Amino acid sequence: MGVSLAVRDARASTAEDHSALDPMHVGDITGALGTIRYDDVARRSGWWPKLRTLLAILGPGLIVMVGDNDAGAFGTYTQAGQNYGTTLLWTLLLLVPVLYVNQEMVLRLGVVSGVGHARLILERFGKFWGAFSVIDLFVLNALTIVTEFIGISLGLDFFGVPKLAGIAVAAALIAVGASTGSFRRFEQFSVVLCLGSLLLVPVLIAVHAPLGRSVHDLFVPGLPAGADVSTVMLLIIAIVGTTVAPWQLFFQQSYVIDKRITPRFMAYERWDLVIGIVFVMVGGIAMMSFAAGTFAGHKEYGNFQDAGAVAVGIAAYAGKVPASLFAIALIDASIIGAAAVGLSTAYAVGDVLSFRHSLHRKVTDAPVFYAVYLGLIGLAAALVLVPGVPLGLLTNAVQTLAGVLLPSATVFLLLLSNDAAVLGPWANTRRVNVFTGVVIAVLVMLSVILTTSVLFPSIGGAQIVAILIAGGIFALVAGIAIAAMGDRGRTRTGIDRAQRATWRMPPLDQLPAAKLTPLARMWLIVLRAYLVLAVALVVVRVVQLALHRGSPG
Repeated sequence: MGVSLAVRDARASTAEDHSALDPMHVGDITGALGTIRYDDVARRSGWWPKLRTLLAILGPGLIVMVGDNDAGAFGTYTQAGQNYGTTLLWTLLLLVPVLYVNQEMVLRLGVVSGVGHARLILERFGKFWGAFSVIDLFVLNALTIVTEFIGISLGLDFFGVPKLAGIAVAAALIAVGASTGSFRRFEQFSVVLCLGSLLLVPVLIAVHAPLGRSVHDLFVPGLPAGADVSTVMLLIIAIVGTTVAPWQLFFQQSYVIDKRITPRFMAYERWDLVIGIVFVMVGGIAMMSFAAGTFAGHKEYGNFQDAGAVAVGIAAYAGKVPASLFAIALIDASIIGAAAVGLSTAYAVGDVLSFRHSLHRKVTDAPVFYAVYLGLIGLAAALVLVPGVPLGLLTNAVQTLAGVLLPSATVFLLLLSNDAAVLGPWANTRRVNVFTGVVIAVLVMLSVILTTSVLFPSIGGAQIVAILIAGGIFALVAGIAIAAMGDRGRTRTGIDRAQRATWRMPPLDQLPAAKLTPLARMWLIVLRAYLVLAVALVVVRVVQLALHRGSPG
């Protein structure tokens, strides 16, 4: 039987869980595949108890990773395969450590602090950055969910399902899946969708893609022979953007909190993340490989349109069954993507505004949390159905906003992960800081290229190469600077690292004021400079469009 709300309210005030913002974030871990009692502190010995614990913990890392292989990823990966074969597979392998380090920092923040990403930014860096993170995330996520419904529409078109009926049913499924008032039911719903992503494997087998070539291109970097450098670089940046997304940071931090995972189970949650990354890699490699195998030697090779046309091509050259599996996987991915992105927004709003925000609560018990989630799903579905809505422009807007938000989100992730008041003995090591600093520098560089290319489509290879060179120098300098700073790059703590299994962040109102270390000051300067550049580019482009529309003829 469940634990009463009164009991959980009492538990939330105990010394161990006093940082929880919602009392429902304290209690038994009720996962899709198992339960861990709140008072279970037994040591796990033997493979069976450890496996049962892993199955109970499994969920946050798996869902956030598979959710990122969404409609946008289907389009990007199959575009790479259809236009350039498997020559860009190596980009996926390079992203594995980036995915792990970024999301591992997020899960540490969530498990140890019990406070969502947006709220921590607000509390530690002030109202401006807190408001910026939530507003930017809200707009970006709303547009991203629209792209998920575009993906659903493309999948339904392949089966000849009427658009209105299909979108309505999909929206209802996404809405109901997260609003039953049961965390376990949502996670079971999501895990089933995650397993659905494996439908891409039989498609790969049916297409008879050249697996030997795929393995070679996965481990040996190269660029398509004779291809335009600027076009290829923009596609590589799109692969990075669709694999590492801002909403992932906000979603996983809040979701591990809502699942009630404590530092005692950190090792299991890390394995959950690893399993999720394996799912992402399997899906990405499969899509790029079977798109290459399907269209090689045919007129469609090098002429990508969208994921719906890929399904049609698979049907023509490999058969109806693998094409149907691909279309189902596209719909499946779009549904879990919409649910995860919607929840990341609802969690962030609830965190910052101190509303109840938990999947353990019924709709009537957390009306604002569910209103944000359901409102985003309903709005996105309606926009896809309304005739004349510029869906292509919305897609470009998603790319531009993602380019602006990702570097800033990663900067705050690094700063928070070095805040000893927040993480105590779980704060970053110097090695993680150096790696993350270089990653941030590279993300800023790639985001500048992506944002510039969207705002100024005529950008050429020479300009892109210039940005790459400047960005490479910046990344090298950042890595050297962080390595030289050493422990000066983060606040110190006298807490013994042996206490990690039980250490939790104090309540927000008891945290000492944030002290900006040299590392923090450096990254905030970088962030402000980047935002000035991005905003300037956006303003210039808006003015250009306004003048063009206002001109006669």
